[in-house]
Amino acid sequence: MGIQLYEDIIKITVPTPFPIGDVNTYIVKGDRLTMVDAGINTPEAKAIFEGGLNEAGYKLSDIEQVILTHHHPDHIGLLDLFQVDIYGHEYGKNWLSYNEPFMKWRKEFFLELFNEFGVPMEMRRLANNLEKTLRFSSQNSKLSGFLKEGDTLPGLPDFHVFETPGHAQSHLVFYREKDGLLLAGDHILKTVSSNPLIEPPMEQGGERAKSLLQYKHSLKKMMELDLGHVMTGHGNDIASLHPLLERRFERQRERAELVLSMLRNQPMTVFEVCVQLFPEVYKKETGLTLSETVGQFDYLFEQGSIHVDRVENGAIYYYGS
Repeated sequence: MGIQLYEDIIKITVPTPFPIGDVNTYIVKGDRLTMVDAGINTPEAKAIFEGGLNEAGYKLSDIEQVILTHHHPDHIGLLDLFQVDIYGHEYGKNWLSYNEPFMKWRKEFFLELFNEFGVPMEMRRLANNLEKTLRFSSQNSKLSGFLKEGDTLPGLPDFHVFETPGHAQSHLVFYREKDGLLLAGDHILKTVSSNPLIEPPMEQGGERAKSLLQYKHSLKKMMELDLGHVMTGHGNDIASLHPLLERRFERQRERAELVLSMLRNQPMTVFEVCVQLFPEVYKKETGLTLSETVGQFDYLFEQGSIHVDRVENGAIYYYGS
């Protein structure tokens, strides 16, 4: 906890109740004093964030705008403290305040999806328990404007916007070409690989995004940049990104090969493979582990390595060729 300085950027780290641990927020000096990501909505996080601001010589009212890397609760939780412009990806518009029609449709989307995955009925409620995280999110904020690929940040014109869907459908990173600095959010973390999460499409009736395939494409996009210092949403900064990404690609290939070997032995559902991949945690972290598992199915299906065997009561069984 506390603050760290990197040139014109102040990092303030606050605790979360989530397994990922502490989350980083950033104060960037520019034409406007900008907060990048807004931590989590707990009394402890609020107190530590305000203390960090004070230590850096600022107060809440000095913040002139907030820019979001993505819409997850531990990155938007303190937004309601500010009456300023908030910028982020358009996908995040349904998540910054409670939107009952969207939440209802979200539940329907996941119930249908979990049926396809073969998730037992008694586990579907737990797998879709969004409410347990909503209390850590903002409740009454909205985006003032949308950011997209190719934009520069308002008030920070040296930072270029790149869309990096995968971990979140709304995910953006911000790149400063003159010194190779990247504000990476949760797209890239130093010690763990970000989980490409299942999320509903932005509009009702759209197809499920294949998050792992998106994530791989977004990582490859980073390989094309001349990167120097990388500041992340959780944990420590990254000084040398490209070797880390190569290791992440190799780890993903290894997990896909493991899943393929299972499906060559017998046809299985996404849930059955999930149980074998994560026997210790699939009950506690059903949504996360299903996201990881279906990502491997999407990858193998794209490669032509697996095929649909049959459908039973709505559950899809796949086999490996």
